[in-house]
Amino acid sequence: MIQPSLNDLVELLVNLPEYNLAIGHKGRIIDSLDEAHFEVEFIEDIEEASEPCVLSTEQFIVIWQAETEEWMTTSDKIIAIVNNLPEEKREEILNFAQFLLQKV
Repeated sequence: MIQPSLNDLVELLVNLPEYNLAIGHKGRIIDSLDEAHFEVEFIEDIEEASEPCVLSTEQFIVIWQAETEEWMTTSDKIIAIVNNLPEEKREEILNFAQFLLQKV
């Protein structure tokens, strides 16, 4: 997993109904509380940002690194998401990937 840092762009892996945010919403890290908890601000629309949320690294993935100014590859995103799944779900993804390979 990529260690998040200030100003990185992140994508939610969980629903946050208390903030009206869903899986896939994108935000920016605005503060680091410790190695596993970060304050993230989500943009509701062009003019308005959401109330900052404190999230653990299990609740989001980094999609753009501010320090390197690079977007994460699709492979990196998949690895980050799969690493947050239970083992039986990882097996399902492996089986699906093998199925896709047969179709190529």
